[in-house]
Amino acid sequence: MGWLTLALIALLAVLALALMRYPRKLWTVPATAIMLGAAGYAWQGSPGLPGHPVVPGGQQVQVDQGLIDLRDAMFGKYGTYAWSYGNLADGMLRQGDRERAVKVWQGAVRQVPEDAALWTGFGLALAEYDGNQISPAAQFAFGKASALSPQHPGPPFFYGLALVRANRFAEARPWWEKAVALAPDKASYRPALVARLLALEMFLQDQEQARREGAPRR
Repeated sequence: MGWLTLALIALLAVLALALMRYPRKLWTVPATAIMLGAAGYAWQGSPGLPGHPVVPGGQQVQVDQGLIDLRDAMFGKYGTYAWSYGNLADGMLRQGDRERAVKVWQGAVRQVPEDAALWTGFGLALAEYDGNQISPAAQFAFGKASALSPQHPGPPFFYGLALVRANRFAEARPWWEKAVALAPDKASYRPALVARLLALEMFLQDQEQARREGAPRR
């Protein structure tokens, strides 16, 4: 029953792509997402059993839609690997399954190893999985992303975000400064990067002022 449902979903997806006149050369992107779902179902599910409602075992994670929109604006939305894999990973996070979210990004970089956006997402997912601490694996992923696209503001921005989440605020500032410097003047996402950098600078100034006055840090 499960495989029949999956086949029906795949057929509907093909019909929808045809009706939307989606470019055939990009059909591999949604096809990859469907294949990942099928693989995950075969691995974790029970295809021979009838369907029934399932209550997620993990605690749900609040996904920041603003960051998703920013990621889409920086790396591209419809028809990109970052958008397809990102949506799948975000769905895992919403179910509270950080491990499978990491595996989605891991599968992505294995499938498309020259995509800086995927390595960036992988690095951020690894950091989130490790309790917002930047492990050597996450560090490698961010470094790989920067090496692949040294002039793209995405990798330094999201690496800076990982540093902020790790409470390494001073270390994050030069990375966000770099992201702002690399962002095109007319890019729709540039004001959001500037706003975050200014907020970080104000926070660091408050910390420095508190230190000078001998007051406890916030």
